[in-house]
Amino acid sequence: MSTLKDVLKKKIDAHRPRTTRLVKEFGDVKLGDVTISQAIGGARGIKCLVTDISYLDPMEGIRFRGMTIPETFAALPKVPGSDYPYVEGFWWLLLTGDVPTMEQTLEVVEDWKSKAALPQYVIDVLRALPRDSHPMVMFSAGIVAMQRESVFASNYAAGKFNKMTCWEDMLEDANNLMAKLGPLGAYIYRMKYKGDVHIAADPNLDMGGQFAHMIGQSDEYKDVARMYFILHSDHESGNVSAHTTHLVASALSDAYLSYSAGINGLAGPLHGLANEEVLRWTQNFMAKLGGKVPTEEELKAALWDTLNSGQVIPGYGHAVLRKTDPRYTSQREFCLNTPGLAEYPLFQLVKMIFEVAPGVLLEHGKAKNPWPNVDAQSGVIQWYYGVTQYEFYTVLFGIGRALGCLANITWDRALGYAIERPKSVTTAMLEAAAGIK
Repeated sequence: MSTLKDVLKKKIDAHRPRTTRLVKEFGDVKLGDVTISQAIGGARGIKCLVTDISYLDPMEGIRFRGMTIPETFAALPKVPGSDYPYVEGFWWLLLTGDVPTMEQTLEVVEDWKSKAALPQYVIDVLRALPRDSHPMVMFSAGIVAMQRESVFASNYAAGKFNKMTCWEDMLEDANNLMAKLGPLGAYIYRMKYKGDVHIAADPNLDMGGQFAHMIGQSDEYKDVARMYFILHSDHESGNVSAHTTHLVASALSDAYLSYSAGINGLAGPLHGLANEEVLRWTQNFMAKLGGKVPTEEELKAALWDTLNSGQVIPGYGHAVLRKTDPRYTSQREFCLNTPGLAEYPLFQLVKMIFEVAPGVLLEHGKAKNPWPNVDAQSGVIQWYYGVTQYEFYTVLFGIGRALGCLANITWDRALGYAIERPKSVTTAMLEAAAGIK
């Protein structure tokens, strides 16, 4: 192996300058309708995916079925005694594009309750894993283990595939999976972090409230779960978790195989880990400031020190957005309107960074977008309520993201979208297009 590694290192060292030069000097050269920069740079900005579930506007933020986040929260049926809607009603909206009635929402609530129990074999799989396994490994393993329940896979194997009606099997699989994701996440949480002591489901609770109950949280946290799952549900189709789910489903894989793959993508540090990393940075930043909320001048000086040392301000900037992420704004409003949380020192620091950092970043001049994204806020809320296990935050993300991913692949199947198969080129072909000998 040592010889192989040595030879490969030489090959890599020789190849890297070729790629760097192509991007730097010839990035705008066209390969048909695509540039060299886009081909090398992760296909960013290439319009080649279709979804009607959500759209990310640079100046408006995410729209769910054409509705902004405030419009979505205002329109959907609310859980009695709560200012926040049922996640189940939001699922109806994502699938149909229509705001459901309370009766329609409660139909989904009851359907998910009837399907929520985890099969014993899933629990056995989780318990067979080393207890120090990452919770996202457990979450993905639990999802893929349930593939034996797939109605679509069963009917396909039995020769009952009909391209005009197979979406019905995908919908049934998606409903079954959505019903179990909260209990799956809660079981992992209690097994890993709460002494393996589990809490039975409450038959009177909705999906968001049930998750809060099963991880042992307060009534106040029920709204956190409802808000969090909805805000993290979808973000167009080009992000890694959504695109991976779509890609795998395009091979006629069922919902379990497809979303397990999406979860594996979400676990990557460049995708689902941002909220954890922002929280760590914020806590360390506060520690450097003496553990207290700084004055505005102290904060400004500390932010400049951060930028001048070559570091970034985590949670600020976004690949598409050019204004404050409305998902950040929604969480900020929740904090401001929640006694105790509004006065929490860590939130006070986050609030002050929001007021100071954009001006510093604009003056610095290198940030395309000096405004906060969703991750600048979300970890602080979890920490306040005692969910202090950083590595679990991506599981929370994954439960919410399933809403958009599974709604999308239901429609993909209904519309008969083709298997995804882009065409590759070699580095030598790029160099030829660029006129490099």
